[in-house]
Amino acid sequence: MNLLSIENIGKSYSEKPLLDHISFGIEEGDRIGLIGINGTGKSTLLKIIAGIETPDKGRIIRGNGMVIEYLSQNPSYDLESTVLEQVFQGENPMMKVLRAYEEAIYHPDFPSDKMLQLTQEMDRLDGWAMESEAKTILTILGIADFDKKIGSLSGGQKKRVALAAALIRPSHLLILDEPTNHLDNDTIDWLEQYLTKRKGALLMITHDRYFLDRIVNQIIELDNGALYTYKGNYNYFLEKKMEREEIEIANEKKRQNLFRKELAWIRQGAQARSTKQKARIERFEKLKEEVSKTMGEKLEISVASSRLGRKVIELDHVCKSFDDKLIIEDFEYIVLRSDRIGIVGPNGAGKSTLMQMIGKKLEPDSGCVEVGETVRIGFFSQDTEHMQEQQRVIEYIREGAEYLKTTEGDKITASQMLERFLFPLHLQGTPLGKLSGGEKRRLHLLRVLMEAPNVLLLDEPTNDLDIETLNILEEYLENFDGAVIAVSHDRYFLDKIAEKIFLLPGDGKVIQFTGNYSYYKEHSETSSNKANIKSSEQDKEAKNSTDKERSVEKKSVLKFSFKEQREYETIDTIIAEIEQQIEEKDLQIEEAVSDYSLLQQLTKEKEGLEGILEEKMKRWVYLNELAEKIEEERMKRNIK
Repeated sequence: MNLLSIENIGKSYSEKPLLDHISFGIEEGDRIGLIGINGTGKSTLLKIIAGIETPDKGRIIRGNGMVIEYLSQNPSYDLESTVLEQVFQGENPMMKVLRAYEEAIYHPDFPSDKMLQLTQEMDRLDGWAMESEAKTILTILGIADFDKKIGSLSGGQKKRVALAAALIRPSHLLILDEPTNHLDNDTIDWLEQYLTKRKGALLMITHDRYFLDRIVNQIIELDNGALYTYKGNYNYFLEKKMEREEIEIANEKKRQNLFRKELAWIRQGAQARSTKQKARIERFEKLKEEVSKTMGEKLEISVASSRLGRKVIELDHVCKSFDDKLIIEDFEYIVLRSDRIGIVGPNGAGKSTLMQMIGKKLEPDSGCVEVGETVRIGFFSQDTEHMQEQQRVIEYIREGAEYLKTTEGDKITASQMLERFLFPLHLQGTPLGKLSGGEKRRLHLLRVLMEAPNVLLLDEPTNDLDIETLNILEEYLENFDGAVIAVSHDRYFLDKIAEKIFLLPGDGKVIQFTGNYSYYKEHSETSSNKANIKSSEQDKEAKNSTDKERSVEKKSVLKFSFKEQREYETIDTIIAEIEQQIEEKDLQIEEAVSDYSLLQQLTKEKEGLEGILEEKMKRWVYLNELAEKIEEERMKRNIK
């Protein structure tokens, strides 16, 4: 079934046409990946489809009652709302009831009759399942405090809350703009499985090529203003794009040959006197225009690095803590000039901290980091906060270097390098504040390379970079004459560039694996299974008094959650009110014996109340059993 149709969409900013005559449709089972170079209008197209922006021309035809859920790269938040309140935003009836229920349970004086109504609505809409799913997803995404204010969260945590909201809200079409940013590798694995099982259509922008390969069944590419559709996953797209480009190259050669012949004719001094000559000159001008268009912009990186001596970087028993939390414990390593290291681990485990210590941007609490005399570190950081909004593009690059030598020995000016990085002359005077997130990242990468480093530290280099830029960066790194250390959640990127993996599990340790990401993943899962078996055997043998005390301490945390406490205090009243309502229905049924229609309605209402009563009784049993266990443990602790 067709969900929506995009017909001849066009959108321009200033004089630059961003989208022109874009047309395609989205069917019920489509899982579409939208790709293209940064600045081609991918995010703008998503916003137009989601109804956030309006096109300058063309139209979008949506099916009746169609619901779209959209996750922006930069979502908006209510900073005063709690995590759950933010997740339950929206005008969907279920979201309204969930918000009302969440608000009610935090008010001890909330009327019991209104609480009963909310409880009944939660039952009717199956809100309990939605609430449970929201908490499960938030927990998996690393958000455990559901009552925390949004304003107190980090940028990455806010983005994960927005992702959870997009996933749990019912929709026919889910639109995601770079959903894997700010997620660690394990969470990306989970999201991959979740989206694979999810019903409904999916449209997303992502640079994660494994993600594209395993989830989507269609690729849409924006390339030089044109739209190309490929009915398959990322691997299929690569095959078909190669075929398309081979055909285009053959056609381009024919155009170039014709252009050369026409140019030779023009240079012979042909006078535009006859109608035939005028027509031929006009044809030449049109052909010249076509040739210049098909040249296409391609990002090139052929920067030379400076000489690197024997000593690179040595980490000697390095330790680092923040607020009594151990981040890095007694880590030592000697970086080799040929190293290709990928650093992985959960969010908050200390990956960026380790990179900053290696790059001498952060001092360890103990131990030391020694850097060789010939080492020139290029640090490509996660954020672009160091960029001054009013500074011009060309000024930012010239701060790194006025010119650069290539691997061939040629000198390239800062302006020429900008053109190679898809910043033409008319954009080089643009203030940095007017660039998109992807353009800033590309510019930051150029600035790092302009300084001719021989050691590259890349902290989440794939965030906000388009796939074509990533492919060329990977090719550059393969030929880079120096050490490369990268923190990344991009599994495809790590498989291509890494020869060693450092895992930071979050306990201060750094575990080393030889091989790329896929090898590490396979090896770590095998090791984890063996460790679990060994640990289980040790646990059975080690039953000393210290373990018993710890066991008691762990059990002592058994208690009501805030919501359970509130529910425990009010459930008797709610049950009594439901029983009262059932008695009233019985009286009404006796009085309506002669009115068959009314009798049917009253009987149905009574059955509904009895169903709610049954659920509440089950809940009453659970809460009272939990209360007894809590009391028993309290008594044991008092006796002890």
